[in-house]
Amino acid sequence: MNKYIPLIILGVLLNAFAQITIKQGMRTIGLFSFSMENIIPVGIKVGLNPFIIAGLFCYAISVVVWLLVLSRVEVTYAYPLLSIGYIVTAIAGYMFLGENMDFTRWAGIFIICIGVYLITKTA
Repeated sequence: MNKYIPLIILGVLLNAFAQITIKQGMRTIGLFSFSMENIIPVGIKVGLNPFIIAGLFCYAISVVVWLLVLSRVEVTYAYPLLSIGYIVTAIAGYMFLGENMDFTRWAGIFIICIGVYLITKTA
């Protein structure tokens, strides 16, 4: 199963990149309220935003990669490794979006790393 870790990592990274790009797209769109008047104008902004388009494309590719993973690896091994995405996304949010990372968040990332390590040792 360890030989499929690069494939799992690819899927996780695509998913994390999708999160970051969609977040950036929504930053450019800004706050909006859910109302009937906003459905079309906000829908157009979302549908034409290059960051959101790129993020959705990455999601689609990550689904294909995940199908490949699940056809080769036990779900009890592969699915917990998706938590790597929490690590990557949090660090990318900190580095690229300037989001806050306090001690508690770093501690959580460390605990996730320990869990990922333990799971990969069961292969």
